[in-house]
Amino acid sequence: MRRLFSAVSIAVFVAGTACSSGTQPAATSAPAAATPAPAKPTTAPAASPSAVAVASPAASPAAAASAVAKPSAVAAASPAASPATVAAPSPSPAAAAQNPVLPAPSSPQSSGGKKIALLLPESKTTRYETQDRPLFQAKLQQICSDCQVIYSNANQDATAQQSQAEAALTNGANVLVLDAVDGAAAAVIADRAKQQNVPVIAYDRLITGTQNVDYYISFDNERVGVLQGTALLQALQGKSNAQVVMINGSPTDNNASLFKRGAHSVLDGKVQVAKEYDTPDWSPDQAQNEMQQALTALGNKVDGVYAANDGTAGGAIAAMKAAGVSPWPPITGQDAELTAIQRILTGDQYMTVYKAIKPEAEDAAVLAFDLATGAQVPASATNGQTDNQAKQVASILLTPVSVTKDNVKSTVVADGFWTREQICTSDYAAACQQAGI
Repeated sequence: MRRLFSAVSIAVFVAGTACSSGTQPAATSAPAAATPAPAKPTTAPAASPSAVAVASPAASPAAAASAVAKPSAVAAASPAASPATVAAPSPSPAAAAQNPVLPAPSSPQSSGGKKIALLLPESKTTRYETQDRPLFQAKLQQICSDCQVIYSNANQDATAQQSQAEAALTNGANVLVLDAVDGAAAAVIADRAKQQNVPVIAYDRLITGTQNVDYYISFDNERVGVLQGTALLQALQGKSNAQVVMINGSPTDNNASLFKRGAHSVLDGKVQVAKEYDTPDWSPDQAQNEMQQALTALGNKVDGVYAANDGTAGGAIAAMKAAGVSPWPPITGQDAELTAIQRILTGDQYMTVYKAIKPEAEDAAVLAFDLATGAQVPASATNGQTDNQAKQVASILLTPVSVTKDNVKSTVVADGFWTREQICTSDYAAACQQAGI
């Protein structure tokens, strides 16, 4: 018996709201710190240590099996650091935009011991280890009684990610769920998987330049940039000749180019982009350096800051505080990180983009299970196609939402993405009270 699993859907509150030059892939549908050494693949159990084992790519079949009996000490992130959605959040009360519906088993099914590789790109952005990984593993455990997850994090090293993928394929992975460090370089991984008839799901970031990508699961990423740009314009309140600094994402991340394109589509001609930077590896430290350079060049006169995500926003904020910038400019973000939500409540950051990672991770788990077991993926599972410069990739594109101080309670708190207790620690209790949280 199979039942329909409906991904959490969210209304977009802000209407019509990083990167190499040239033509960038775009969705054809219209929904809605120094880098650490590459991490070794872990042998952590799934969210709860039971049926779904998490094996090291280098492990032998026997070692992989032992992961079920003897879970490693490397477990999922602690509840204090992880969103409450790992358990069972309720759908957003503001749900309006319908995300794709992906059928899922109503009870754990046997897969015959299939292995699914989850290859994530980095850990500087907190979502991957605290949200994507545990949510993916928990969903897979819910639907599959004997699946194994081969997990690796590349720590922003494309060469390490290729080695991790090779190891996963050698270890018998039946599906690759790949969030690429470098979307173009990851084409080699997809081509290698094809040689072994292993399907590839491009997770969150598009893999470009290859026909060997089976599905793409992400958000409408150009829309993310539109949301950010629109929110920044609203915060500037029509200020004439507003001087804006743009801190874009990593030039090797295709999503960053889409965020940037979306933002420029809104900002160009309405503000003066005084300084603009692409931020290698999405590094907050590099973003801080970039913002320091901009402040020096502009004499601390900045009316607004476009930061592509919450990590780069944090770096830019640190630079502005150190420079004593006044008046304080509005600054954008993305990912609804806990620290960003707290900064929004205190006024240090103006907005973030909330991307409901739970449906993204869970749909990826269900799709990976279907591909591993040979189940037919229904047409209703996708809602568009995305041009990766080699083919139109069947896509599941979810809806992002703009979050400011005014709707923190009705979005990330209402969804259980972050709880009141996680947000409203003693340092933020007053700000929470003021926001009605």
